[in-house]
Amino acid sequence: FRKIDSLQATHTRQVMAEFGKVYEQQYAVALFNSVRFEIEGGGSAQSQLLHRKDPLQDKSIFSGDLFQYLEENKKWRNRFIYVADSYNISYYENKLAHDRGLHPKGVINCAGYKALTSMDEYLELLNSCLPDTKAKAGNSPFLKCASSYLLILWHPYARHHYFYVRTEKEQKKWLAVFQDCVRHTNNGLSEENKVLTPAFTDSVRLYRQAKGHYGTWDMMCGDPPRILANLVMETLHQELRALIGPRLKGKLQQRQRDWMLISDAVYRQVLAQTRVQYEGLVQTCEAKRPRLDASLRTDMDQIITSKEHISGRIRALVHLRAEQLLRSNVQPYITSILEALMEPASRGFSEVREVLFREMVEVSKNTLNDGGKEALGKHMEKISMLAFHPVKMQSCYEKMEQLSLEGLQQRFEVSSPSVFIQRAQILMREQMDNAVYTFEQLLHQSLEGQSGEQLYKVIQRCQDRVLKKYDYDSSTVRKKFFREALLQVIIPYMLKQLYPVYSTELPKFKELIFEDFSRFILVENMFEEVVLQSVTKDIMMAVKEAAVQRKHNLYRDSIVLTNSDPNLHLLGENPIDWAQQYGGGEEQAGLGNRKRRQVVSMIVPEGMAPLPYGSCLEVPGVEEIPEENEAQMSEEVPEKPLRTLEYLHQQPLSATKSTAPKEPGSPDSVDGIRELINPVLEIVLPLSEEADDPVLTNGMVHLEEGQEIKAITTVTEVLPGDTAVERAIQELDIAVEEDDGERLVECTVDSDVELVPPSAYSSPRHHDDSGFQSPTNEHREEEETQPLKEELRAGEETVDPEQVMVTLGQEDNESNDEMGETKEDIAEDDSDVVSEI
Repeated sequence: FRKIDSLQATHTRQVMAEFGKVYEQQYAVALFNSVRFEIEGGGSAQSQLLHRKDPLQDKSIFSGDLFQYLEENKKWRNRFIYVADSYNISYYENKLAHDRGLHPKGVINCAGYKALTSMDEYLELLNSCLPDTKAKAGNSPFLKCASSYLLILWHPYARHHYFYVRTEKEQKKWLAVFQDCVRHTNNGLSEENKVLTPAFTDSVRLYRQAKGHYGTWDMMCGDPPRILANLVMETLHQELRALIGPRLKGKLQQRQRDWMLISDAVYRQVLAQTRVQYEGLVQTCEAKRPRLDASLRTDMDQIITSKEHISGRIRALVHLRAEQLLRSNVQPYITSILEALMEPASRGFSEVREVLFREMVEVSKNTLNDGGKEALGKHMEKISMLAFHPVKMQSCYEKMEQLSLEGLQQRFEVSSPSVFIQRAQILMREQMDNAVYTFEQLLHQSLEGQSGEQLYKVIQRCQDRVLKKYDYDSSTVRKKFFREALLQVIIPYMLKQLYPVYSTELPKFKELIFEDFSRFILVENMFEEVVLQSVTKDIMMAVKEAAVQRKHNLYRDSIVLTNSDPNLHLLGENPIDWAQQYGGGEEQAGLGNRKRRQVVSMIVPEGMAPLPYGSCLEVPGVEEIPEENEAQMSEEVPEKPLRTLEYLHQQPLSATKSTAPKEPGSPDSVDGIRELINPVLEIVLPLSEEADDPVLTNGMVHLEEGQEIKAITTVTEVLPGDTAVERAIQELDIAVEEDDGERLVECTVDSDVELVPPSAYSSPRHHDDSGFQSPTNEHREEEETQPLKEELRAGEETVDPEQVMVTLGQEDNESNDEMGETKEDIAEDDSDVVSEI
C-alpha cells in the first residue's frame, strides 16, 4: 500500500519534470509571438457589438433544493444547492446555513464532469472503470431511489455525485444548470492572457504528441493545474487499475464504489501536487520575463529574419510530401468536414437570434401594454442576463449537440466532437451577451424624454440595429470557428503522417540558429508552422466558397458593415441597473451587496409544498426503498418526527460549523486505502462453556467472495440491566399470550443488534444527520441506568444463549398486574431476575 503513494508521487514528479522543460521553451516562444504581434499589429475584423467585461458581477446562477446521495451512510438527504458566478456547485445542509454564511458541506468543480440522467448511460461509463466488471441498471442497490428523475455527475477520475428531484420539470432545469456549469468550468483558460495561455496549450499538445497522442483531447478541461492532473492520471490511472483492481474484495457494486473512492483520493493528491508545481513553474518563467522581453525588443528584426530563413529551408524539405498527402488524403474531405460543422453550428446561432428576437419583442409589447419606464425597467432587468440563463439558452445549445463526425472521426482520429460542441456553445453565449448588452446601451441612450408610443418606436429601432449587428458578428465568429475547427481536425493528422519521416532530419536545422536566438526559435514549432501554412490556403478557400454561396447566412469577406454608430464605443462600460433606475429601486437598494441577484428563478412544483428551509429531511416515500439490513428493523423502530419551522429557528449555531468540513468518503492516507482493499468485518459471537474460543452457536457466517478470517478477538460486554430486562419482558409477554401459560419461555438475544449506552447526541434536542435514532435512546433523559446485580457480575458458568431462561419474581409481578395470571404461575423465585449465562 505504500507502493500506491510511491507510485503516485513518482509518476507526478516525472510528468511535471518533462512538462516543465517543454513549458520553459514554449514560454519564450509565446513571449516572442506576443511582442511581435504588438509591434507589427494586425488582427481580425472589428466587432459591431459591444462586449462587457464582467457580466456576472453581483449575480448568482441558481439555487434550490435537491436530494443528494450520501455514500458514507448510503442514504438520501435534502441539500440546498447554490451555484455562484464561478459556476462551482456548493451544497449546504439547508438554506438557513447558506443564508447565515456558514461554510458549505462540499464544493464541486464541474471541470471534466458529465451530467447524466440515464442510469444505463451511467453504468456503461462505470463499467469501463474496472476490467471484467459488468453491471445492469436493475442491479444497483447503492442507488435505490424513490424517484426516477435522477441527476448524476460522472468523472473518469474524481468522485461521482448523485442527486434526484421530484418532478420532470425540476430535472430539466437542474440538468440545464449542471450542463452549463460543466461547459463554463471546462473553458478554464483565459484568452486574454497572450503569453501564459498559448504557452500552456502548446506545451500540453507537444507533450502528448511526444507520447504518440495526436489530435483533440477530451480532458483539456478546467484551469492549468486541473489539466495537468488529468495529464498525470491519463497514464497513472491505468497502472493503478492494474495494481488495485484484482485486490478489491466484495460484490461488484462494492468493488466499483471502493475503486471510485480510491481513484478520487489519488486524483486529489495529484491535483494538489500539480497546483503547487505549476505555480512554481510560472513564477520561475515570469521572473525571467523582463530579461527576455528586453532581448526580444533589441534583436527583433534579426530574430524574424533568421526564423524566416530556416522556415524556408524546412518548407523546401517537406513541400512535396506534404502536398501529396494534402491532395490525396485531406482535400477530398475538407468540404464534408465543413458541412458537418456548419449545419448544427449555424442552426444554433440562428436559434440564438430567434431567442433574442422573442425576448426583445416581449419587452416592447409589455412596455406598450403596461406603459411607463417602470415596466420597461422591470422587463429589461430580466433580459439583461439572458445569455447566462441556462434554461432559456438550452434550445440553442441542443442544436449544436447534434454534431456528428462519424467516419471522419475515425479517419482523422478525432477522439470526440465534444471539444467542438462546447466551443461553439461558448461562442453562442458570448454573442448573445454582446447583443443584449448592446441593446441595453442603445436603449438607455435613447430613453431621454421618451414615453408612450414614442418609447415603443425607440425600442423597435434599437431592436433592428442590434439584430443587424448580430447577423454580421455571427457570420464573422462562425467563419473563424470553422477555420479553427478544420485546423484542429487536419493538422494533427498531417503531423502524425509527416513527423516520423523527418524527425531525424530536423535536428540539423538547429545548427543554423544563433545561440542568442535559440530560446525564441524552435525547430519543432517551425515544422508545425510549415505544415499549417500548407493546408491553410485550402481551408480558407473552402470557407470562402461557402460564404460566396450564402450557405447558412454567411457573409462574404468583402462585405464590411458600415459603422452606423461611430460613438457607440464611447457609451458607459458600467452595467445598467434597470431595477434601481426605473423600477423597484428602493427595494433593491435596501438589499445592498449582501444578497446577489439570481439569474434563474426558483422552482416550486405544483401540488408540492417547498421544503422548510431546505432542512435535512428524509426522502419522500423512503419506506419504499429499504436500506441494507433495515427491512426487518423498520417495524421495530418508530418514525422520528420531522423538525418544525419553529424548532429550526430555536437551534443554536455550533462554532464547529464555521470551519470548512472535510468531504467524507475518499481515503486520504495509505491506511484508508488499505481498509477499502481489505475491509475488516466484525462479527459478535457468544462464548461456549466448553472452550475459550468463540464458536458459532446461532447459525453460519457467510463470507463474500475474497473475504477471509484474519483474527478472532474476544470482547466481554456489560449490558445495562434495565435494557436487558425490558427486552426479556417484551418477548415473554408475546410467548405467554401464544402458549396460554402452559410452558416456559426461552428468550434469545439477537446477535445482530448491538446495545450501546445512550449518548448525549441521541437526545431529541440534538439534530441527528444520520436520519436514524435508536428507540432505546429517544427518552434517555427520563431514564436512569440501574446498576447490575452482583449475581450477574459474578457468574462463573456460561451456557448457550438458546438455554437462557428468564424468571420474574413477586416484586415485579406485583408492580405489573396487567401481565395476568399466566405470569404468576411462571414466577417461583423471590429473586429479582435470575439469568443463567
